[in-house]
Amino acid sequence: MTSTGSPTAGATLRLLDKADKEIVKLDRAIVGAVYKFQHEFRKNPEAAGFDLKPLKGHERLWSARVNREYRALLLRLGGNDWLLVSVKHRGHVHRNLDRFAYGINQITGAIEYVDLQIVEDDVLRRPVPAADPAQESAPGPGGEPPLFAQYSAQQLADLGVAEPLIPIALKLTTDDELLGLAEYAPRHTGEVLLRLRDGIPYEQVKEELAEPAAIAPEERREGTLVEDWQAAADRSQAVVITDDDSLRSIIEEGDFGRWKVFLHPTQEKLVHRTFSGPARVGGGPGTGKTIVALHRVRHLVEQLPPGHNRPVLLTTFNKNLAADLRSRLLSLGGPQTLARVDILNVDQLATRVVSESDPGNTKRRIDDAQALREWRQLLVEAGENRWDAEFLSDEWNQVVLGQAVASRAEYFRARRAGRGRSVSRSDRAEIWQLAERFTQRLDVRGLETHRQIAERAAQLEIARKNKIEERRRQQEEHGGPGNIHAESGTGAWLRYRYRHIVVDEAQDLGAAHWKMLRAMVPQEPDDLFLVGDTHQRIYDNQVTLGSLGINIRGRSARLTLSYRTTREILGSAIGILEGTDYDDLDGATEDLAGYRSVLHGGRPTLRRADSWDQELDLVVEQVQAWHDVPRESVAVCVPTNDMADEVVSRLGRRGITAAKITGEGPRGSEGVHVGTMYRFKGLEYRRLIIAGVSEGLVPRSAVDSWERTDRLRHRRELQRARSLLFVAATRARDALTISWHGEPSRFLHSLGADSVRG
Repeated sequence: MTSTGSPTAGATLRLLDKADKEIVKLDRAIVGAVYKFQHEFRKNPEAAGFDLKPLKGHERLWSARVNREYRALLLRLGGNDWLLVSVKHRGHVHRNLDRFAYGINQITGAIEYVDLQIVEDDVLRRPVPAADPAQESAPGPGGEPPLFAQYSAQQLADLGVAEPLIPIALKLTTDDELLGLAEYAPRHTGEVLLRLRDGIPYEQVKEELAEPAAIAPEERREGTLVEDWQAAADRSQAVVITDDDSLRSIIEEGDFGRWKVFLHPTQEKLVHRTFSGPARVGGGPGTGKTIVALHRVRHLVEQLPPGHNRPVLLTTFNKNLAADLRSRLLSLGGPQTLARVDILNVDQLATRVVSESDPGNTKRRIDDAQALREWRQLLVEAGENRWDAEFLSDEWNQVVLGQAVASRAEYFRARRAGRGRSVSRSDRAEIWQLAERFTQRLDVRGLETHRQIAERAAQLEIARKNKIEERRRQQEEHGGPGNIHAESGTGAWLRYRYRHIVVDEAQDLGAAHWKMLRAMVPQEPDDLFLVGDTHQRIYDNQVTLGSLGINIRGRSARLTLSYRTTREILGSAIGILEGTDYDDLDGATEDLAGYRSVLHGGRPTLRRADSWDQELDLVVEQVQAWHDVPRESVAVCVPTNDMADEVVSRLGRRGITAAKITGEGPRGSEGVHVGTMYRFKGLEYRRLIIAGVSEGLVPRSAVDSWERTDRLRHRRELQRARSLLFVAATRARDALTISWHGEPSRFLHSLGADSVRG
C-alpha cells in the first residue's frame, strides 16, 4: 500500500500485550519516535513517510517505518483497524521474515504473536523443527528428559498453548528454559506450562485455566476455525490507543501502566467474579494482588446504581500505602471511580468512627513503639521487675484489648490461647492491676494507642450493626419500613457504612480492625474482598478470620506468577524463609509452592565487611557502580533509623544525593532512596542494596532473650524478622546486593553467606 497523496480516514490502532515490554527496553530516543509514530499513524496510516506495506510471504503482517532504523510490525485486522505487535530493527525484520508467527488461538479465540527467532536464540539456543502432531518429545542435548514428555502436541493445543510454541515446549529440558519461554510466550501459554510443570493434573489445568479462557460455543461452530480477526482482537490482551497519553501511560508507568489494561485472565476472573461472601486472594510479592484489588474496586463501582455517596471502602494498614492506592485508583478509574470510594488506612478509619462518637476527644494517638516505652517507664517508676514490658504490652493488646476485657473478673475468664507463657490466677491479678495503672497513666497524660482506638471503633460499629439488625427484625415482624432515622448514637441514618469493602495487605490488620470492618458491611455477596500474603507480615498482628465472623473457606484463590522480581532474586528471597511455617489467616498453613517469576536476571550479590564503617564504603561503591540507571531507581535498605541517617550522610559526602524515606514518603524527589526495612513496604526499585544484615541486627539480639521465657513469642519474632527481610529483598526488580559486617544474619545461611570472604 502506498500513498495516493490524498488524506484518508483515521486508523484505529491497538497495542498487543507484551509489545509494550519490548518497546520500553528500547533507547529513549526510539521510544520517543514510537510515540510520534502512533500519533501520526492514527491520523493517516497511508502517509508516504510510513512506507506501509505487507511483509513478503505474509498476508496480514505489515511493516511501517518508525524512524530510519526501526520498523513497527502491525497486523491488519480489517479496513483501517491495526494491531501493533512489535517494534524491531529493520535488519532483524529483513533477516527473519519467515520466523514471525501469528494467528488466532483456537481455544481462547485471542490473537497471538511470537518472534520464533528470538525465542529459539534466547531460550534453547538451538533450532527447533516444525510442529508435528505425532512427534515424540526427544531428550535434550545433555540427555535430560523433556519436561512435558507425558503430553502430546494435541493435548497442549487443547489447553490453549500457542501452536507455534508447542514444538519448543516439547523440547524444554530445564526449568530455566521453561521460565525463559514464559517470558516471551503469551500469558495464557506461560501459565498453562508453569502449572503443568508444578505437577497440577492435566484435567485440573484444563478446568481452571483453559475452560474459563475458552471462546464461547456460540462464537464457533464445531469443526470450524475462528477467523474473525476484529472479534479476536476484542478477546485479546490488547488496548485501543485512543490518544497520545494512552501509550505513554502504559510505557512510562511501568508495570502498573500495563496492568491497568493488560489484566491477566486469571486475575480478571477474580476481579469480575460474584462471591457469596468474604473472599481472599493470596500470592507472593509481585503477583499482582494490589492490582487485582484496584480492578476489583473499579468493577464494584461500575455495578453501583447512580448516586453521590461512597458505598465502597478501600483500606490497608499503612498510611503511605493508602496514599499510593488513591493515586493508582485515580489513574485506573478516573475521578468518577474515586468519587464513589472511601480510601483510608484502617487506623484513620477507626479514628473517624471514634471521633463521630466522641467529637471533643483531644487525646494524642501513639503507636505500639511509643506505647511500649510508656510500659517500660511505668515498670521503672513502680520498681516492678518480675514482668517485662514486652510481655505486658502484648498481654494488654492481645488479651485485654483483643477481647474487649473491661473488668478484673472478665480478665480472669479470658482465653489466652496462643500467648505462649502460662499465668496463674495470682499472676492474672498482678497483671490486671498493672494494666489498670497503665490505662490510667495514658489517660492522665492525654494519650491513647491506635489499638485502643481500633477496639473502641469495633465496639461502636458492632453496636450500630446490632441496632440495624434489630430494626430489620422489627420491620419483618410488624411490616412497613419503620423509622430509618432511629437513633444510632450520632443522629446519622441507621444503616451500614459500606456496601463493599476491599482490603489490601490484609495480613497486617489486627483483630479489632477485622471486627470493625465486619460490622461495617452487611453479610451479603461481595461484602469483603481481601488480598495479602502472610509471608509479608511485618507487624505483630496474627488473627484467625473465622473466629472473627469472616468466613473465607471455599472462597480463596492464590496467584503464583511474579511479574516484578527476577527468578534469581526470588529464589534467594524464598531461601530467607527456609525453615518456618506461615498461616493462611484462617488457621491453616500456607506456602509459596508453585510461586515463580517470568523474569530473568543476575544472581544477588553477597558482600561482607569487617566493620559498619567499611560496609558504608561498600554501599557507596555499589551505588557508584550503578551509574547507568537513574538515582531514583536505586535504594538502600537498613535495619535501623540511625543506620539510615549514616547511609544518607556517607552518600552525601561522596557527592551522591540521597533522600531518606520517612512515614510521609521520601524527603525530596531526587536521589537514592534510603530507609529502614519497614519503610520499604509497598515500594519497588530497579536496584536495591540491603545493608547491615548482621547477626544481632537481623534479627535484633533481644529476640533470643525470649527463647527460654516465652518460646511462642520467640518463634513469632523470628518469623517477623524473616518476613521483614523477605519483604525488603523482594522490592528489587533487576539487581540485589546484600551486605553485612561481622557475622552474617542466620537468615543468610541458606544463601551461602558463610562462605563469603571480604
